[in-house]
Amino acid sequence: MSRFNFNTFFHRHVLFYKNCNKQIRRRYSVDNIKTLLSKQEISNNEITIRGWVKGVRQYKELTFLHLNDGSGPQHLQVIVPLTVSANKEITFGSCVEVKGKLIESIGQGQKVELVSDSIDIIGPCNNLEFPFKAGRRHPASYSRDILHLRPKTNFFSALLRIRNAASMAVHNFFQAEDFVFIHTPVLTSSDCEGACEMFIAQPLKSDLLTSSDSENETGTEKEGEPKYFFRQPSYLTVSGQLHLEVMTGAFTKVYNFGPAFRAENSIGSFHLSEFYMIEAELAFIESIEDLSTVMERLVKFTVQRTLDSCPDDVSLFQKFVATSKHKGILKNITECNYERMTYTDAINILKKSGKTFEYTPEWGCDLKKEHEMYLTKVVGDAPVFVTDYPAQLKPFYARRNNDGITVSLTSYLHFVCGVQTSVSEDD
Repeated sequence: MSRFNFNTFFHRHVLFYKNCNKQIRRRYSVDNIKTLLSKQEISNNEITIRGWVKGVRQYKELTFLHLNDGSGPQHLQVIVPLTVSANKEITFGSCVEVKGKLIESIGQGQKVELVSDSIDIIGPCNNLEFPFKAGRRHPASYSRDILHLRPKTNFFSALLRIRNAASMAVHNFFQAEDFVFIHTPVLTSSDCEGACEMFIAQPLKSDLLTSSDSENETGTEKEGEPKYFFRQPSYLTVSGQLHLEVMTGAFTKVYNFGPAFRAENSIGSFHLSEFYMIEAELAFIESIEDLSTVMERLVKFTVQRTLDSCPDDVSLFQKFVATSKHKGILKNITECNYERMTYTDAINILKKSGKTFEYTPEWGCDLKKEHEMYLTKVVGDAPVFVTDYPAQLKPFYARRNNDGITVSLTSYLHFVCGVQTSVSEDD
């Protein structure tokens, strides 16, 4: 009877897992187009690219492909000899794997191109059925009806990469400032804002509903009384603020960046039913100016980091934007000093403007979107902070100023977005 040798067993398993890791790395070690196009030197090694065909053209015995893998807006030109492409139907939209070597391009528009040694069609595309056509710009209303294919369009893929860069920039800012990221719940029993229409969360199956705790204790059930999954009403969150405030009892700086849901009966872009919201809480802060400074730095950092991370996507995206002031807007956001004014000053500016507003500006009335847009115009299309609002217009938790009628709250106004923050009552 042979004895069990632990050392031999152990070393065999180590070798087995090392080989597995090598195979996994070899299988998934695929170059991406963005990295290849940014390289300063061309390697003589064979490379592998996988992506989708964005353009096909024939020239004599060569097929030229424009390949994109989603890593950036740029396409890599692939030269496929007839001996490689024979008996292969390569069409617009096809998913392919190409192996070959990079060479310096003699044509215009690209520094390098890939000469293919082999090409495999991973996923064919029937151009008669495929809803998008090569070289055609499809309107948003058209692609909106084909949501599962919309990321394939140049416009939407650029938008998603820009959004990814902006999201990462938000996290980078807060992490660099030693904020702790808190995952606040999406399902909650609280209404943090107190004035929002909320979506109630209920299961589809009625047998999952449970009576309230009080009914359970008595053993009786009132006819017509509502039942809930958690024995009390539960909603999709409108804000993670209350949960963050609890966390400031243990952490001085916390933040959340996640989805919020509000039953807004609006089809505009300023009031959405679902959106992502950045929320932060700082303990031991006394000045609204300190909060305004943090907000200004966050906005500037996020915009600048996004512009630096994906300049080609921003340039491509600007082609789809109607206004010619887009670059100027971004420049103002990152370079100018943000104006500060009190709510009272803002009302006086609006009254003296001589402009006819749909809603007449009066002290004690909340600022409407038309008022906010005018104030940003007055300061040169730049962001502006409006502080010290009347207490009756703002949430109960905003700390009262010494005058007793205004609160220590500021709103960041700009015609592309808005932010609000306040120093909270601590009594």
